[in-house]
Amino acid sequence: MRRILIQLDTDPHPSTFDRVVAVDAGIDEVFSYGAVTPQDIEPLVHGAMFTRGPQDLNSTAIFIGGADVTAGEKLLEAVTETFFGPVRVSVMVDSNGSNSTAAAAVLAARKHVSLSGTGALVLAATGPVGQRAVQLLAMEGASVRVASRSLQRAKQTCDAVAAAVPSARLTACETASNGGLESACRDVVVIIAAGAAGVELLPAERRRSIRTLKVAIDLNAVPPFGLTGVEMTDRAVERNGAICYGAIGIGGRKMKIHKAALQKLFEENDQVLDTEVIYRIGAALA
Repeated sequence: MRRILIQLDTDPHPSTFDRVVAVDAGIDEVFSYGAVTPQDIEPLVHGAMFTRGPQDLNSTAIFIGGADVTAGEKLLEAVTETFFGPVRVSVMVDSNGSNSTAAAAVLAARKHVSLSGTGALVLAATGPVGQRAVQLLAMEGASVRVASRSLQRAKQTCDAVAAAVPSARLTACETASNGGLESACRDVVVIIAAGAAGVELLPAERRRSIRTLKVAIDLNAVPPFGLTGVEMTDRAVERNGAICYGAIGIGGRKMKIHKAALQKLFEENDQVLDTEVIYRIGAALA
């Protein structure tokens, strides 16, 4: 039985990146649909559910992607609501690569320090990758400073993560002012910068002044980098006493997690691969 992945993308043109990764993960066929909305879901999902017998449903799976993470989450909700009983297929959501990238970043940090009880700072924490990095750090027991130029947006992210991780220890921080950035950085052990391309979030002098810093991870691959002085190719490179990772240094781990998650889809027909599950898959690879 050939393995078929149905790619549901919220963008007008389905991501070629996601299609290539699926092929490289060993999937036989990729059926791609763009500009998908929740209103389009039922016939697409029914086509996946009813064309194969119950014993073969694990040979069909759904991947949700696209640049808009909120739209992807709405698709995931619509997909799971379409299933009934055992008649279903497995589904993975990784809009904008947010789940696999955040998982790779947090797992890289965990390789070097124990995260439980550790002070961590996520810069640009209100974006799709940043929010998921906050969630995963909180799951690991870290005390997380949730940083944004807007304190209100930082508080909203804290509320969203606390709903998913009731035990989360979160502090909202604003970084628009020098004083706010200095306060957010004070005594942290781990920093993950998850900002937009080409936006500096932390000058090199400020980073070097954090004596407690052990791990610095920058997920921006477009100069100027989020963490000035951390190179995009850095992979566990020591700089000023901290182990540093750049976007390409994290990218290899992200790709391994992405491929492993796609392969996992075809083991059973009832899986939902979201942020937490994708992280666990990545942890199993370490």
